[in-house]
Amino acid sequence: MNPLLILVAGGSASGKSTVVSEIVSKAGLEDVLIIRHDDYYKDQSNIPFEKRLDINYDHPDSLDSDLLQQHLNHLLKGQTIEKPLYDFVSYTRKKETEVVSSKKVIIVEGILILNDTNIRNLSHLNVYVELDDDTRFIRRMMRDLNERGRSIESIVAHYQNTVKPMFYKFVKPSKRHAHVIIPNDDKHDIGVDLIASKIKSVLLES
Repeated sequence: MNPLLILVAGGSASGKSTVVSEIVSKAGLEDVLIIRHDDYYKDQSNIPFEKRLDINYDHPDSLDSDLLQQHLNHLLKGQTIEKPLYDFVSYTRKKETEVVSSKKVIIVEGILILNDTNIRNLSHLNVYVELDDDTRFIRRMMRDLNERGRSIESIVAHYQNTVKPMFYKFVKPSKRHAHVIIPNDDKHDIGVDLIASKIKSVLLES
């Protein structure tokens, strides 16, 4: 059987990584590959740092989804890829890459992962994680302060100028492509259990 590909989307700081971890745990997955769409942000090393700050990283054009599609095609055939890595502090790709082998289950998470038709056509299961705007903003602010060394002023400006408008233009509309929508502002055990059960049943049939 070919690998099972699952796409997990949702707004920034909606809890996608947490939901993915719970799915992996409840499904008892050991042979699983998790890929972040963020690592496929386009290389900006040829652009001065100050100019990188002006790029809209919440727009689909900021991501090299064509490369991700190529890599997923390879992984679904059981092949190995050389995956890029992204540095959120310098706003560009790292010089090093990561050699990644295919697994029985491949999960790709990212705010815009359901926005790309070609990638959706490769998927077996699409998940959208939903959380209210205020909670997402607070989570994003704390993450960017603690992990990415950004100021409150820059976080607020970025959210108002790009994150919020792009969410309503691209991210939220992609929810219509989801097979399962998980509300993350309350307990989401039922949604996670359903996905975990589906994964286990597919793997048992293989």
